[in-house]
Amino acid sequence: QVQLVESGGGLVQPGGSLRLSCAASGSIKSINAMGWYRQAPGNERELVAIITSDGSTNYLDSVKGRFTISRDSAKNTVYLQMNSLKPEDTAVYYCNVFGGSTRGSPHFDSWGQGTQVTVSS
Repeated sequence: QVQLVESGGGLVQPGGSLRLSCAASGSIKSINAMGWYRQAPGNERELVAIITSDGSTNYLDSVKGRFTISRDSAKNTVYLQMNSLKPEDTAVYYCNVFGGSTRGSPHFDSWGQGTQVTVSS
């Protein structure tokens, strides 16, 4: 099994910044992709940003230029730097990691517990 632990959410004023972290641990053989999703009340969960094993990134259009996803492969950790935050960024943010497992099923697809990000004055 692979466990994800998220941190870094909170309350911030519009225009402010937050940095989310997600550390993966457990039966990890390899990591194919690490991503951040968010879900606001009444909305579907949406992909915010993703980074693949070769370092390629992709972003939700509404966060391009404001959010940056990065990773520390040695620590199996993914980060989401969020700048110029807007009230519409308010949501629960979830980390997702997909990769190869050393135990049981050959692949894992794990989710973090979610961290609340609230942008409000």
